[in-house]
Amino acid sequence: MGEKLLTVREVAHILKLNEKEVIELAESGEIPAYKVAGLYLRFKKDQIEHIKERIFTKRGLPMEVSMSFWERLSDFWYFNDFYILSTILIVLMLYFVFNPQ
Repeated sequence: MGEKLLTVREVAHILKLNEKEVIELAESGEIPAYKVAGLYLRFKKDQIEHIKERIFTKRGLPMEVSMSFWERLSDFWYFNDFYILSTILIVLMLYFVFNPQ
C-alpha cells in the first residue's frame, strides 16, 4: 500500500510553524510538496523529518518555537475571518428582525 502523505496542518505541527508559513515554504520550494489532483498540497513525512533541522538552522530558530497569543490569534483570523464576519452579520440581522420596537 502507498505511503500516507501529510497535510499542511500536520506539517505545520511537525515544524512548529503556522499553516500560512508552511504554504509559503512549499511555494518557494524550501519544502518538497506534492499536489493531489492539482489542488491540495501534500508532503512526504520522511522528507519533512529530513529537512526539519535544516529549516530551523537556516532561520536561526530554536527547535521548540511556540507561537505567541497574537500569532495564534492572527492565524485563527486568517483562516476563519469569513465565518466570524458571517456569524456577526446573521446575529445582527436576527436582532433587527425580532427586536420588538
